[in-house]
Amino acid sequence: MKKRRVVILGATGSIGQSAAKVAHDIPDRMEIVGMSGNRNLAKLGELSARFPHAALCTTCPRTAVPADLDPLVRHRGEEGLIELATLPGADLVLIAIVGTGGLKPALAAIEAGKDIAVASKEILVMAGEAVMEAARRKGVKVLPVDSEHNAIFQCLEGRESSEVRRLILTASGGPFRKLPAEQLAHVTREQALRHPTWNMGEKITIDSATLFNKGLEMIEARWLFDVEMGRVDVVVHPQSIVHSMVEFVDGSVLAQLSHSDMCFPIQYAVTWPERVPNSLRPLDFAELSRLDFEAPRHADFPALGLAREAGERGGTLPAVLNAANEVAVAAFLEGRIPFPCIWETVAHVMHRHAPVAEPGLDDILRADCEARAAAEGFVSTPQ
Repeated sequence: MKKRRVVILGATGSIGQSAAKVAHDIPDRMEIVGMSGNRNLAKLGELSARFPHAALCTTCPRTAVPADLDPLVRHRGEEGLIELATLPGADLVLIAIVGTGGLKPALAAIEAGKDIAVASKEILVMAGEAVMEAARRKGVKVLPVDSEHNAIFQCLEGRESSEVRRLILTASGGPFRKLPAEQLAHVTREQALRHPTWNMGEKITIDSATLFNKGLEMIEARWLFDVEMGRVDVVVHPQSIVHSMVEFVDGSVLAQLSHSDMCFPIQYAVTWPERVPNSLRPLDFAELSRLDFEAPRHADFPALGLAREAGERGGTLPAVLNAANEVAVAAFLEGRIPFPCIWETVAHVMHRHAPVAEPGLDDILRADCEARAAAEGFVSTPQ
């Protein structure tokens, strides 16, 4: 029974805090040896008190670090993240940094022979081919932490890609699942942040409301499980109990079910290939009574179509989709654009980009930077 020594990049976010709960729940299987945080330094200090032997990193300016925490922070900035990701003795790096900041540390961890557990969508959306190729070359595992991909990972145990007819990602449908299309232009920031089943950070909650979250997950699934975009589907499941399904070529379907708690997929990533007891609440099927499924509203929520296009065309286009979406979500949260302008911004930037077919890391980062500038220009111009 092996204990995994885990570095958490993005420890102060919702994923990082769930990982801390898992470490507390199964201390004989998980030890946190490194943690990074950005702006929520109070939370980083709290976590440091709970895990006093963990190395600390912050990407905040030194002047913002509280005096009592400053002596404990041995790693700083982007270089510090890479140092933490390659920490001697660590064997698993959980990457939960929102945005592009986790890409270089992920590649550094792989090169250092560490397994990575991926909760940051941007890593595989932007550079899925490069990340998976590096992992194959170094003989390390890329373990999915998103509940949907972790569910597929569990359903696929021991199966080849050739046996799969479809990967079926489930989506809650977000807070506007039933809202008439003509009312979407009037939704508020507060309404968009009221996710019906999950408690997450602001950016991913808005992505769930637009369905861009599911679109990004489609591209992730394509790389994680070595399937074409045409074999990745989405179905709306408002209860968020079935986390995803795999349909095999013989027509059989396997699904993974649990309550909506990120501790489940995090624990499985840490203990894989074993399963161990925990204190998490089990399902009561009599209490559930029903599970509903419906098709997404593709015309009213264009995110899924844009993501499929980006995944099929490939190259630098997925990075462009991701970057434009980040800028648009920030603009919506700041009250600068209406809700539908999020996908309008992404479509505008995508359709003006000439993708590089087989990009290197520099090409991807350049496309990301150019897409952000183009998206900022679009949201700043009166439509």
